[in-house]
Amino acid sequence: MKLGKNFILLLLLISLPLFFVTGEAQEKKEKARGGEKRIAGEKGFGFSASRAPIDIVSDTVEANQKENTVTFEGNVVAKQEDTTLYANTLVIRYDAETKKLKDITAIGNVKIVQLDRRATGQKATFQQEENKVVLDGDAVVREGENEIRGERVIFYVNEERSIVEGGKGSRVNTRITPPPREK
Repeated sequence: MKLGKNFILLLLLISLPLFFVTGEAQEKKEKARGGEKRIAGEKGFGFSASRAPIDIVSDTVEANQKENTVTFEGNVVAKQEDTTLYANTLVIRYDAETKKLKDITAIGNVKIVQLDRRATGQKATFQQEENKVVLDGDAVVREGENEIRGERVIFYVNEERSIVEGGKGSRVNTRITPPPREK
């Protein structure tokens, strides 16, 4: 039974920190902690809705007002605080009237790094309204020596719930490395 609890905890620990945890979800966590101050590096994996700037570098940028998109192409590197996203292409879609973000899609050789956490895949979609993150195409999420692999990882931020799916003919692979024994 303990292995089952550890596996669920590991899955949550690996998936929970996936990308773009919104400010609202962060506030709920802080309230649940009774107002404890968070230490540096103890946040969701990925970009947050904080006021910290996101710096994006790419070979080209194209804004398309008819499609309400901004597309960054070629060696894209997006950085916010201690989180860095790498991709071939990054597409941001926004609402034409409110100018609010709808979703962000990173395509091609996607890699997200924060401290000892890493996620890779061929496509990552951050759906703002649903507060959902989908990592597709040989998705791998690592934290320290722990690792989970599947064709797709779906993380529901508000529900703090994730699903890892294997592809056609393949299964989900998980490696759990127990912490060192305390003396």
